[in-house]
Amino acid sequence: MTVRSFRWRRARMSLHLGVALLAAIGAGAVRADTEFQSGPHRVALVELYTSQGCSSCPPADQWLSSLKRRPGLWKSWVPLALHVDYWDYIGWQDPFAQPAFGQRQRIYEDEGSVNAVYTPGMMLDGKEWRGWARGELPESHDLNAGMLTVLVKKKYIQVTYVLNDPAIKQLDIHLAILGFDLKSQVTRGENRGRELLNDFIVLQLAEAPLNHAENQFTAVMPRFTTGPVNTHLAIAAWIEQPSHQAPLQAAGGWLPGSANSE
Repeated sequence: MTVRSFRWRRARMSLHLGVALLAAIGAGAVRADTEFQSGPHRVALVELYTSQGCSSCPPADQWLSSLKRRPGLWKSWVPLALHVDYWDYIGWQDPFAQPAFGQRQRIYEDEGSVNAVYTPGMMLDGKEWRGWARGELPESHDLNAGMLTVLVKKKYIQVTYVLNDPAIKQLDIHLAILGFDLKSQVTRGENRGRELLNDFIVLQLAEAPLNHAENQFTAVMPRFTTGPVNTHLAIAAWIEQPSHQAPLQAAGGWLPGSANSE
């Protein structure tokens, strides 16, 4: 198998926080032969669209952070915090925001998964979900969604997805590097004067098409780099059809070598 050409996109970061962190992320190589697997049952993908410039977002951010301490993490659900940039004009430029994240929200709106683009906006398996505000935990109901395996090796990442559905011929893999325990002292905008703590932040993101043979989809992609950083790091992966953003399966886990990785 050949290594696909693709690019890891990094979140924009402010100078006081981002330069040191990004330098650390690029400082070394992740430990070889780390495997993440979904199992045959569907693992829910939880997407929080949030902004440090939005005064309504901290409660949703705190709820997402609480999933770190839940036993279902990585086995029952994979959470993401996608910071959008469309509130930056209010006065605070979110250091983790990417225009692509707001665009992903707008695609969900075009597909009819949400009626409007807003923050905090929570998606569960590609559908608008407000259960978090009632203290509910995410849950998927599909019994068999295929097996997703992500093997992180020294020089590349190997993705394998086994799905017994002859009608599906084309699929994409999405990979994200997540950051945890990251603090920002907000000096402007609606949250000025507050120190915000964010988890599950998408720091790097990549996607690529999968090769298809019978009931198996595969890809081999270049490694990302990560060195010793003073924060948790994790990887999240999910499968989508090219024509629809709703994830079919997800997997994730802590990256060894980051601070206090589990």
